[in-house]
Amino acid sequence: MNLGDQIQGTMGAHGLWKTRLSVAIESGASEFSVAVVKQDGQCAFGKWLRGDGVGAQMKPSPEYVMCADLHRRFHLVTADVLSLALQGRKADALNAIETNSEFARASAALTLHLMKWRVSSGSLAAWRNRVNWP
Repeated sequence: MNLGDQIQGTMGAHGLWKTRLSVAIESGASEFSVAVVKQDGQCAFGKWLRGDGVGAQMKPSPEYVMCADLHRRFHLVTADVLSLALQGRKADALNAIETNSEFARASAALTLHLMKWRVSSGSLAAWRNRVNWP
């Protein structure tokens, strides 16, 4: 899978986490464990990012390093919110996903950097050409 496609999928998958967290907060349960969510190498993007999906020449690049750091941070913050939800600390967990929360900032920073990485790689231009978008 190319960088642009991987990034597009990642933004969607990580965007679902606010919904998953909201459900966990409401129900006090989740199909995901805090320990697994905390590990940034367990999701498809993390496996791709750490594995052979990213060429060795790209791994030392500033884009890759920043994305890997932001992805790691996103998983840590998401795990913290999930932990609150599973402990039944609804009010704290709800506060932890509000606008301007650490979760919201981590999610926004990851999404913004993914979009920048996609543009800088030329993937966006290729996608626009593929769908005939100006």
